Amino acid sequence: MSNTVPNHLMRKFKKIALIILTTFLLISTMLYFLQEKLIFLPTTLPQEHTYQFTEPFEEFFLTTDDGARLNGLHFKRENPKGTILYFHGNAGDLSRWGEIATFFVQKDYSVIIMDYRTYGKSMGKLSEEALFKDAQLFYDYTLKNYSEDQIIVYGRSLGCAIATYTASKNSPKKLVLETPFYNLLEVAKKRFPILPVKWLLTYKFESNKYITDITCPVTIFHGTEDAVVPYESGKKLYNSAPAKKTFITIPSGGHNNLINFEAYTQHIDKALD
Repeated sequence: MSNTVPNHLMRKFKKIALIILTTFLLISTMLYFLQEKLIFLPTTLPQEHTYQFTEPFEEFFLTTDDGARLNGLHFKRENPKGTILYFHGNAGDLSRWGEIATFFVQKDYSVIIMDYRTYGKSMGKLSEEALFKDAQLFYDYTLKNYSEDQIIVYGRSLGCAIATYTASKNSPKKLVLETPFYNLLEVAKKRFPILPVKWLLTYKFESNKYITDITCPVTIFHGTEDAVVPYESGKKLYNSAPAKKTFITIPSGGHNNLINFEAYTQHIDKALD
């Protein structure tokens, strides 16, 4: 009996292989060119939009070296316990995140929060380098208004990477991270396991590297049922942090609801104090 594969089967195998290869290349190309749309989910606001919050605030704009105009909110407390520089997650804009910030204002903290480029009223071309420079610009703004030993850098989700980088380049009082990832590459590998994401990603957000340079105490909050950033990713980041660190597990906590859990509300005051 001949072991030769019949020509019609060989042609079929080649056709299937070509389809698989073409699909693989197409998906890889789409991931490369659409990665910003997958990472960043901004909503925009008209420049004339008027914010309305329950706590008093001032709206302000900062201009970057490359001409980007960035929108920020400054919630002020008289004789505050401290000042939180808050870096928000990857979706929405300040009309949403300002509401979230009032939780800390009601705890008697001043809060400064920015919208990233392309979010809300903020403008400018996105890049990882630009986001880090923008974060430093807002840190410098915070330093003009408060002493550094009062500043708490707070990050949530994507904002954790920006917060960690910023804290690594400065000397704030504390760093608090809510649902952080180890680095973006690890998250992408879990989301797209068959794709060569290491070669496709232009955004790295290597929090695991930045956190090794942190000199202030670090507190991490993470829920065990987080379907966006795995609990294990936050725990792995915690293990990379220096000695002054605390990890708060939120049993059954998801990605966007930790504030609803007693384990979060019980520990957040100590994390900020």
